[in-house]
Amino acid sequence: MFGQITILAPGLLGASLGAAVFQRKIAREIVVWARREETRNICREMDWCTRAEDSVAAAAEGAELVVVCAPVSAIPDLVEDCLPVLHADALVTDVGSTKMAICREIGRRFPQETRFVGSHPMAGSEKSGLEYADAELFVGRCCLVTRANTSDPIGKKEQRIVRFWESVGMNVSIVSPDEHDTIVAQISHLPHALASILAAQLSQKPEAWKSFCGSGLRDTTRIAAGNPDMWMDIFEQNRESVVAALTEFRWELDDFIQKLESARDGELRDTLERGKAFRQQLDSNDNVN
Repeated sequence: MFGQITILAPGLLGASLGAAVFQRKIAREIVVWARREETRNICREMDWCTRAEDSVAAAAEGAELVVVCAPVSAIPDLVEDCLPVLHADALVTDVGSTKMAICREIGRRFPQETRFVGSHPMAGSEKSGLEYADAELFVGRCCLVTRANTSDPIGKKEQRIVRFWESVGMNVSIVSPDEHDTIVAQISHLPHALASILAAQLSQKPEAWKSFCGSGLRDTTRIAAGNPDMWMDIFEQNRESVVAALTEFRWELDDFIQKLESARDGELRDTLERGKAFRQQLDSNDNVN
């Protein structure tokens, strides 16, 4: 599909993407840029990495596709660094879990630029780092590709990005940047905030309580182990939608408390049944995929 794909700032997602592209022979060359020499050296030892460069421009030159895998606040700067060396048909996408701020900033800096297409492969993990790279990370998972006007027919550049994510095994949907941020605030950012709040609350309890924790608590708080710096970046970029999601959850929590306090057991059971049904639907969808 591609002669050269360049991956900027490879961590878990970037390294997994490189491994997936290599395994599926999607590109002849896979070039990376990383800020740290240590990371570049690790990449050079990987079978999927053709070469690792110490500048963004050197890594991006000759690429048909550049995938920016940096923290969300750093993505516009890296896009700006690589655009001058790209040929006219080259495309740039990203893996950021926010989209409105990124697309708005790139549009402000490059009002005539049409080569950037925002992407969000929803295939992350609470783990981070090259050592956890997995070529199968994307298989069967969802990827949201964004475009400003979703009512217009999909253009060639979006089609190429869609085909790229499909080629590593993803199920792709196209949404606007604001719709993206609203969706992920509810289904991704809110769950992380709740897991972190719960874990932070329990951290103030007696140390001995940790030895009593079972698999339920471990499953519920697993994502709280994510990188705090990365999640601060995400919450700052999607602040408005996350606040709205937390506010809506607070209404549900207050309602649950009121049902419990006033012994409205039938209504309490209804909430539990709705929660169970939703969770079972998730399991059913996983089985279908």
